[in-house]
Amino acid sequence: MSRELSELYRSLAADADARDLGLPDVLRHQADRRARFRAAGSTLAVGLVVVGVVIGAQVITPPPASVPAPAGTPTPSASPSPSATGGSPSPSVSPTTPDRSPGTAVTVPGGTGTQQPRTPTRIPDRAFFALAPANQIGIAPEFRDVAALPGLCGADIPSEAAVHRRTRLLTYKLPQNPGEGYVPDGTYTHSIAIYRAGRADDVLKELRQAVRDCPDQKRPGDSSVRSRQRLLPDSGFGDESVLFEMRSAGQDVNGDPTGVEDVRLVRAIRIGDVVTILWEQGWENTSSQRAQVDADSRRAVAAIRSWLG
Repeated sequence: MSRELSELYRSLAADADARDLGLPDVLRHQADRRARFRAAGSTLAVGLVVVGVVIGAQVITPPPASVPAPAGTPTPSASPSPSATGGSPSPSVSPTTPDRSPGTAVTVPGGTGTQQPRTPTRIPDRAFFALAPANQIGIAPEFRDVAALPGLCGADIPSEAAVHRRTRLLTYKLPQNPGEGYVPDGTYTHSIAIYRAGRADDVLKELRQAVRDCPDQKRPGDSSVRSRQRLLPDSGFGDESVLFEMRSAGQDVNGDPTGVEDVRLVRAIRIGDVVTILWEQGWENTSSQRAQVDADSRRAVAAIRSWLG
């Protein structure tokens, strides 16, 4: 062995002898402390992870919608009943005005369906039509209690089902003839009647049958002249209508024959439980003009529909 290597070994031995390596028990105690420290650090790390998860779940999860009330606490209702508040209960049927159509269904506020309004019991002046300006002659209509229909072989068209009836006399002129101060061209007996529910259509059926059963008779008010009745096709007025004519030999103001037939038109129109009748009776030797009666019938229907709403 060389001299340098021998000196190196001696130096290492001397250095080892100078250091205190410690007793074995001390060395074991220090190793145990390091192990417990590492275990405590691991436990703390796990605890921090768990706390973080719990806090995150509370942030993400929404709060409950409501908190149950303690037992015994009364729960207020959404809307108090009328009896509890002292107010009036909601009506089950809406009030009906006389101006409503008998056949019109009305929705009941707060209800589950519709109710049929009552039949009106009065007839205002506005229920009657106004003549077109070209037909006015300056004579005001006159309300009178007269027959609404001509006699038809003594037929008794039921009137006990009528709730109310009004009749007026209306004088008019044809558009092509002079106006105020001149002789009229015709007159109407114009009536409006309100019938109990379901009876107005029966009135029109009985009127049709009465005309069929009376094709010929002595003209009412004049036993020397005979009158012939017949139904005419009719449609487009109200809910239904009946139109018939009465034909008789024409006479002048002295009662002498004119050689020309006198034609009178009568139209009954039903609108719901209301029936209006236009009985055209002419003026002196004139006869009914179908076009004029049609035009005034449409005006009569429009006025009644406006009244009934």
